[in-house]
Amino acid sequence: MATWWQNAVVYQVYPRSFQDSNGDGIGDLNGIREHLTYIRDLGATVIWLNPVYATPNADNGYDISDYQAINPEFGTMADFQALLADAHALGLRIVMDLVVNHTSDEHPWFVESRRSRDNAKRDYYIWRDPVDGHAPNQWGGGFGGSAWQWDEATGQYYLHLFATKQPDLNWENPAMRADVYAMMRWWLDAGVDGFRMDVINFISKPADLTSGASFVNGPHVHEYLQEMNQAVLAGREVMTVGETPGVTPAQALQYAGFDSGELNMVFTFQHMDLGLDREYGRWVQHPWSLVELKRIMSQWQVALHGKAWNSLYWNNHDQPRVVSRFGNDAPQWRVQSAKLLAAVLHCLQGTPYIYQGEELGMTNAYHLASIADYRDIETVNAYSELVTDQHKLTPTQMLAGMHASSRDNARTPMQWNAAANAGFTTGTPWLAVNPNHATINAAAEAADTDSVLAWYRQLTALRRELPIIVEGDYELLLPDDPQVWAYRRHWQGQTLNVVANFGTEPVTREAADLPGEVVLANYPAPHGTTLRGYEVRVSLQKSH
Repeated sequence: MATWWQNAVVYQVYPRSFQDSNGDGIGDLNGIREHLTYIRDLGATVIWLNPVYATPNADNGYDISDYQAINPEFGTMADFQALLADAHALGLRIVMDLVVNHTSDEHPWFVESRRSRDNAKRDYYIWRDPVDGHAPNQWGGGFGGSAWQWDEATGQYYLHLFATKQPDLNWENPAMRADVYAMMRWWLDAGVDGFRMDVINFISKPADLTSGASFVNGPHVHEYLQEMNQAVLAGREVMTVGETPGVTPAQALQYAGFDSGELNMVFTFQHMDLGLDREYGRWVQHPWSLVELKRIMSQWQVALHGKAWNSLYWNNHDQPRVVSRFGNDAPQWRVQSAKLLAAVLHCLQGTPYIYQGEELGMTNAYHLASIADYRDIETVNAYSELVTDQHKLTPTQMLAGMHASSRDNARTPMQWNAAANAGFTTGTPWLAVNPNHATINAAAEAADTDSVLAWYRQLTALRRELPIIVEGDYELLLPDDPQVWAYRRHWQGQTLNVVANFGTEPVTREAADLPGEVVLANYPAPHGTTLRGYEVRVSLQKSH
């Protein structure tokens, strides 16, 4: 019998860009409250909130200065409690973003930690002496530069795997861990329904930091997560998902195996890394291969079946819009390719995550025409490093990379209607609204039974109706086909068949002539052996 989180559909809300209720150009908690029925009617059952805590906003809230206070830009703790109550009343659960690899340098723990070498909070963070007059190792920060920051006052470096203002916590300190667990219990006691855990596989650092060994999947990470489970999660009906860059299916079984005693599921990044450049990462794009995408996704389906649980996602606040990445956002193909991508993902085994606007087929932010239009620290720092300082990329080359994969592609305001600023704000939006909101918006799609939004509603309804989607195993067909992804799911004598043409050109495949009843299709009949451009079909064969 599947658990509630295995049956769930998660809707990810990026609060800054969802709905502004007070005209300051920044989304807020009361804005989210305005659209809870929209989320429920989509068929989602869980809301994952990106960080809403107090923050100096060096990294849009992932630099937390107080875990038990609300960012004033988003509202008050009373506003949060009202949001939680309203959500629960509608049958929606809320999962918080837990950021405990690092804090803000303005968190009281770090303020104390940097006062002196013998401060009681010194060991809450990772401080090291210079090695031969420079940083302890060659690690680079996630947003450019060194991962080590020199502190003149105490004559040591502190570690920050991300921005300079995001010092890493020292998980080897049991007092620090106890404080984190107490904070987590405080939120669960307040009524939240679980946690999405930011870069949780980074928390255990190697014993010898001068060696430069990897900080991913460190030596004590499983001990810490098992301890966290026992101290915080055990005995509670909560949902946990770990953000785990670099984790393989075999490693996922350690983090999220049904009997691992750690997490419910993890986010894989293997499919997100397709097409990225070895030297320049997301800033130089290469063609991606459907054969490789199928191989990665199928590997996770097979390896985890019966042993652990998949989290299914195409995009989030850190990734470009999927219709622009793995689909086709040209006007004649946007709707069909968005529907195809949704069906292929939601018919896999695992808990599906819908990122705000994905259900509308929102596209990348091509309207951001120069670096001055961007707000994301990763993008701004990369431009400064690769274009301004090192002259490794031209402004034109870098802009192409930004248009393809900057995090701001996902962060442009939610497109509610065709009015000014897409109905997001009456003020000046913190990030420019995509001008295609005139045609791509929730109001228009709610009125159109053939829209991307209507399709997502059909998909979530199908998931509720057909247990095979949650329970069935997975079989990949045509693994080497460069244009068609076809697979089957099997459960209790039933078979769910999915076939999808990932291209504009029609293709003919025997596998396209699906047996059983076609339960979902993005083109009208006939449904023979020919698949039209970006056509997807799903059929169900019932046992006799």
